[in-house]
Order: sequence, then structure tokens, then C-alpha cells
Amino acid sequence: MYKNIIRLFMVLVLIPNLVYSNKRGSMETIYLAGGCYWGLEELIRNIPGVEETQVGFSGGHIKNVTYKEVSSGESGHAESIKVIFNNEILKLNDLLFHFFRMHNPTTMNQQGNDIGDQYRSAIFFSNQYQQDTSNKVIEIVNQSKKWDAPIITKVVAFTKFYPAEDSHQKYLVKNPNGYSCHFDRKFDFTE
Repeated sequence: MYKNIIRLFMVLVLIPNLVYSNKRGSMETIYLAGGCYWGLEELIRNIPGVEETQVGFSGGHIKNVTYKEVSSGESGHAESIKVIFNNEILKLNDLLFHFFRMHNPTTMNQQGNDIGDQYRSAIFFSNQYQQDTSNKVIEIVNQSKKWDAPIITKVVAFTKFYPAEDSHQKYLVKNPNGYSCHFDRKFDFTE
């Protein structure tokens, strides 16, 4: 009888906790900026292994910044995406290869018709591994010559992320005909 109780305890308590722990233990967060966050978020959130996205702002000097303040070009913030991904399914370098196909990382402070410092290309890293991987991926992308000009994406230490207003979250899900200057180019940077 005690063996059955122990087995039941393992099935109901220990095993689910181990599975949950393993799943959460493989989660990683990085912050990416590549122009207007609406289109970039829509593409990134559909990559297998991406568990959650949230649009907002990073890299500036105003606390609790709003979209209106960022749009003024005076906040120093970039429109950014918080990306939480399962690194057992999606490796950081593969996520970054997607990122470099989805936006033009060779234009200074511009994506399509969107011009301004808030539309710059940046990777906000949280640890040494993310910094090293980001720099290595940029080197590979540059060596591939898939882009006609060198990558100007800044690799910057993450400091703070301010979520955008709710109306901006999953914007293209809410507004399927909304504006986007992002698309997934069929580049293979490792050829």
C-alpha cells in the first residue's frame, strides 16, 4: 500500500514539477530592436520556440516612457521587443539569424519609411553569452555578403525595458491590415 502511495505521490507531485522546472529552466530572454516593433513582433512571435513577446522601449534615458515620448525622437529609446524563448527548441544564434533576415540591419536609424533613432537596430544583451553570440552572428552575417552593406546593429548591455501601451501589444493580430515594413527574407547566412 505504501508503495502505491509513493508512486501516486511521484506521479501527481514530483514528475509534473520536474517537467515544469525543465521547461522554465530552458527559458531565455533577450531584447531586440529593428525598426517599428509591430511587424517585427508579428514575425518573431511565430518562430517555433518563441514562447512570449512584448513590445516596448529600451536604451533611452526617460523612465516609464510612453509611445508618444519615444515618437518624438527625444527619449533615446528604441522600439524594442522582449523575446522569451525556449533555448532547447530555438538556439540564440538561430533567433538572431531570423532577426537579421526580418529587418534591414544596414540602415542607420531607419526601417522602410520609418526614420528616427527610435527605429535603430540593436540587440540588448543580458549576459556575456548573449553578447558573444550576438557579435559572432553579426560577423557571420557580414561575411555572408547577403546584405549589400555592413551590419550597423549595436550590441548593447540591457538596462531597462518599458512595455508599450496595450493597444500596441500584438498590434498586427488586432489590426491584420496594419502597417509593417518587415518581412522574412530567404537568406541563408551560413552558406
